[in-house]
Amino acid sequence: MEIILLHLTGDYLTQTQWMAKRKTTNSFVALIHALVYSVPFLLIGSVQAVSIILITHFFVDRFRLARFVVFAKNWLTEPSLKWAQVGPSGYPKEVPIWLSTWLLIIVDNTIHLICNYLALAWF
Repeated sequence: MEIILLHLTGDYLTQTQWMAKRKTTNSFVALIHALVYSVPFLLIGSVQAVSIILITHFFVDRFRLARFVVFAKNWLTEPSLKWAQVGPSGYPKEVPIWLSTWLLIIVDNTIHLICNYLALAWF
């Protein structure tokens, strides 16, 4: 439960609009967000685990890796799907924007939670 609460705090309560708007296009902003996000994890994890959380959070957010996961999982059942056919969420363009946005947010959160759990469990 602590992992979920710390994730929600870091990704939603402490993330400013400045961070949210720029973290996918600016590495400095993504790093600031990852630092702010990761610090509370020191309450439950080692410095090594929190460092891994920081690094994975930076890469997942900076390069919006969730959209590639979305594309890959959909491609598995639809091999004819091409990158040019998907929107910024990784979902096909015919998926309503409200739905593809929320599904992308869910995939992004799941990736972060998996990374955090593994870092804390192994280090």
